[in-house]
Amino acid sequence: MNWGAGRFGQVLAAVAVIIAPAYLGINNSFSMNCFDHLFWALAVYIIIRILKDDKPKLWVVFGLVAGIGLMNKYSVGFLGFGLVVGLLVTSARKHLLSKWLWVGGLLAFVIFLPHVLWQVENGFPTREFIRNATELKNAPLSPGVFLWASVLQVHPFTIPIWLAGLLFYLHSSEGRRFRAVGWIFISILGLFLLTRAKPYYLAPSFLMLFAAGGVLIESLVQDRNLNWLKPASLTLLAIGGLATAPFALPVLPVESFIKYQNALGIEPPREERDAPGKLPQHYADMFGWENMVATVARVYNGLSPEEKAKCAVFAGNYGEAGAIDFFGKQYGLPKAISGHNNYWLWGPRGYTGEIVITVGVSPEGVREGFEQMEVAATVVSEYARSFETNIPVLICRRPRAPLQEAWPRLKHYI
Repeated sequence: MNWGAGRFGQVLAAVAVIIAPAYLGINNSFSMNCFDHLFWALAVYIIIRILKDDKPKLWVVFGLVAGIGLMNKYSVGFLGFGLVVGLLVTSARKHLLSKWLWVGGLLAFVIFLPHVLWQVENGFPTREFIRNATELKNAPLSPGVFLWASVLQVHPFTIPIWLAGLLFYLHSSEGRRFRAVGWIFISILGLFLLTRAKPYYLAPSFLMLFAAGGVLIESLVQDRNLNWLKPASLTLLAIGGLATAPFALPVLPVESFIKYQNALGIEPPREERDAPGKLPQHYADMFGWENMVATVARVYNGLSPEEKAKCAVFAGNYGEAGAIDFFGKQYGLPKAISGHNNYWLWGPRGYTGEIVITVGVSPEGVREGFEQMEVAATVVSEYARSFETNIPVLICRRPRAPLQEAWPRLKHYI
């Protein structure tokens, strides 16, 4: 699809996306978040095609993308909320009467239905998770901090581009057909400000603004004969992107990065309530896991063969349990169990609880379930997150109740 932008407008939008720390950082790690950006981009592309060419049958394709996107991550639902608002407040509201929009919505629901049924069958765990995370884990951000963090995640140098994109949708004559897209962004931003969401939730919304910004800025450059802005703007974006790349990609040795971060004085707002460490959260999450597993393995391998045969390794959270499952085979460890999130749903894996090694669980919590407890080691990881260093590895014996009986009380969704 072509809005009339030439090579400069297209390159400008592409470079803005390439240098944005949010896209560099999120797409550097394999998770549902990188696919979330893809589904948002596809869905918005289809919306624009519908508005541009008046092809309502494409709502069926939109429903297909939205349904798969929802199965990947709920946040596509925010796009759906914004779409409804955008259609209601613009002349594009005629699409609300189109049978194809409703067919697309039904298709999205059918694709998403197995997940809904799973939630019902398991007592709506995601609802409990969201409530606990909001109340106990996520750091509340003021609107000002949220906005600044949102600007940082797509790079301050791109401000003129995405603002131009918003202007294109809401004010320019060329963007009149696409007013609904501008309102999608505004309504989603308003929703996130009201609900105190995490800033990275907003990241995929900027994609629709960068494309439109490239169109409008190229038009202004041509109309006013400001050709010098072409190399100047691209050079500035490239320099700015190189300066912030180490905050999104692990391209510097860790000590060099810490010095670099301190020299620039840039520190992303904390999105969770744990104590700050030496590294930002997304980097700190990359450290300490194999060291933790090796520490647990030393304790496990110190047991007698009889105890090892019936020993369970219980982790305090899914990160620790996942690390044990990932690295544990090479250290001779059994699969981990945990009461955290999906690990609780997977149960105690047949262990009786006669002897349990715990990691990341407080001694106070262990004493509630065992009559005998021994602090066998301490995991120390300098660069890990604050709650993943100086954590005890405990050997627990003589349970007060069989593990299967105690399991319902171990559920920890957050």
